Amino acid sequence: MENPGFSGIGHLDLSVSDVDASAGWYERVLGLRRLRRVEFSNRTMIVLLDERSRLIIGLNQHEEIPDGRFDERRVGLDHVGFSVNEREDLDVWETHLKALGVEHSPVTDTEGGSALVFRDPDNIQLEMWWSKPRKPKTDAKDT
Repeated sequence: MENPGFSGIGHLDLSVSDVDASAGWYERVLGLRRLRRVEFSNRTMIVLLDERSRLIIGLNQHEEIPDGRFDERRVGLDHVGFSVNEREDLDVWETHLKALGVEHSPVTDTEGGSALVFRDPDNIQLEMWWSKPRKPKTDAKDT
């Protein structure tokens, strides 16, 4: 049976240590809009929306939190990468993060694209990424 595929990421849920502080940070830094707060029996969730991409991010504060902060070396999530349309967008993001006092890497250019890395209040690594346009393959018959 063939894989039916998918069209993108519908939502992203992250576990955080302080849902209110994290929601404020994501609103301030990423410009997300708060949609709702839900109180479950074992966790509190704040749902945020990025108006441009329509990506929904759920921030979850669980009653029981295992020891330690986020560490991408543990099995599970390594980091979250958000894409930007132009390389210059990363420079704008770098200026924005600096103005907000958010610690970040310099924009780093690689063979495949460019990245700007920073972390949320729980040390979850976030990245703004621009992919270099791919060069079209040339057909050997055309040369």
